[in-house]
Amino acid sequence: MKRVSIFLITVALIAVMMGCEPTLDPLPPPGTPLPYDLNISSTAGGSVTATVNEEDTVIGPGETVTIYDIPAGTELDLLASPDEGYQFMEWVGEPIDGVTTPVVTITVQGYYEITANFEPIPTYELTMAVSPVNSGTVTDFTNEAPYAAGTNVNIKAEANEGYRFVNWAAPAGEFDNADEAETTFTMPGEAANVTANFELIPTYELTMAVDPELGGTAIDVTDESPYAESIQVSIRAEANLGYRFVNWTSTAGGFDNANEAETTFTMPGEAVNVTANFEVTPMIAAGSEHTIGLTSNGIVVAVGLNTYGQCNIGEWEDIIQVAAGEQHTVGLKNNGTVVVIGGNDYGQCNVGDWVDIVQVITGYYHTVGLKSDGTVVAVGLNVYGQCGVSDWEDIIQVVAGEQHTVGLKSDGTVVAVGWNLLGQCDVGDWENIFQVAGGAFHTVGLKSDGTVVAVGLNNYGQCDVGDWEDIVQVVTGGLHTVGLKSDGTVIAVGNNASGQCDVSDWEDIVQVAAGEHHTVGLKSDGTVVAAGDNSNGQCAVSGWMLD
Repeated sequence: MKRVSIFLITVALIAVMMGCEPTLDPLPPPGTPLPYDLNISSTAGGSVTATVNEEDTVIGPGETVTIYDIPAGTELDLLASPDEGYQFMEWVGEPIDGVTTPVVTITVQGYYEITANFEPIPTYELTMAVSPVNSGTVTDFTNEAPYAAGTNVNIKAEANEGYRFVNWAAPAGEFDNADEAETTFTMPGEAANVTANFELIPTYELTMAVDPELGGTAIDVTDESPYAESIQVSIRAEANLGYRFVNWTSTAGGFDNANEAETTFTMPGEAVNVTANFEVTPMIAAGSEHTIGLTSNGIVVAVGLNTYGQCNIGEWEDIIQVAAGEQHTVGLKNNGTVVVIGGNDYGQCNVGDWVDIVQVITGYYHTVGLKSDGTVVAVGLNVYGQCGVSDWEDIIQVVAGEQHTVGLKSDGTVVAVGWNLLGQCDVGDWENIFQVAGGAFHTVGLKSDGTVVAVGLNNYGQCDVGDWEDIVQVVTGGLHTVGLKSDGTVIAVGNNASGQCDVSDWEDIVQVAAGEHHTVGLKSDGTVVAAGDNSNGQCAVSGWMLD
């Protein structure tokens, strides 16, 4: 201390001798801490915030900043902040050399040179795959590969047609849920291979059948068998002529509605047989003086005049349609052949070689058959050409009067042959016809809009149908015409000498038939009602149950 004082005195003397006054910084008071300068650096990839006495100094990436005059003993806070894609590694320089925490506090005790070291965060490729090949697709929805370890990546698997997703697999990394097709994958600290596993969906054959075999058709509308379990298959049953749909049955699986002809079937996890069940459509037919009934199980019943054996039908089987003429009765079998019984004076019963028939009808003394190809055959009395139907084509319904025959074509037009003295065959200009009927000497046509037209003899007003509406079926007797309305009621015009037109109180009728002097109605419950001449018991149907 004595040497320092002597040095200062000497300096002062020299200054006086040189003619100037000395300017010396005052020494800090004894015990005052000395100030220090600090060099703070940051490598590329991050910045450092240095805080002294609540004052921040920011050192950017790759910069060095000197902070001057920090008194010894002052606390200095350092914060290392990496940029995106970088990570803080360590501090370099005393007194924190090698420290790896990004936040540190030091007490200044000297001149320091401190550097915050940053490095790029390592990233790794993510490879997406499927197994087996072409079984599906995989998508990285995050779509920012390569990824750092710990990154959550959104991924999704979608199966190709015929396959289903099973699970995810990877040799490293983790799935939020490996059994979910859409999930999150956490990247490991290495390249990752992620595989979506699929498997073929098991499929099973769907076999369509009908019972009875000739009752109709069962159609797989979807038409993509084999099917996977739980697939909804559209199916439809179509009854053949003379049959009606009853219900669906199956060996497994389920129907949306087994009582609807068009419905949906749910496939089980096995091959399955689906059957459309049909039964004969009950019907009635009226001859001149006899009545025929067909039950839903194909049995035929008859009442009325039997002089020619026209009611001897007790041994008939497998019948799906009946017709009654003046002296004979005809039955259509489910194999398309025809049986007949009764008077055969004009060959009207010579139908033994007929095949492929879908409808039969009788005139007074002739029989007509419609074939599945739309052509027509006829036998019996032909004095007026009423059997001249061999050149007809595209026919969908036939009817016969006393001595004429009428055919309805698929385009809604009508053709007729036979006796035409009273204009009963003048149907060439009819259009939009839905159904036809033939009386003794008149012809009636039901139009698609529910109205009715008629031509021919009208001596009893049997053709006065111009104001009829909402009709769903028409039939003709000898000299009267009957119409069934959509509400199940019945109307009639024409000869009513025997009360054959007294049908205004009938209800719940689903089909009508008309004979020479009587009218018959089939009710929805299978019972039968009749009005008109009953001199031969042709109206004795009150005990019938056809359904």
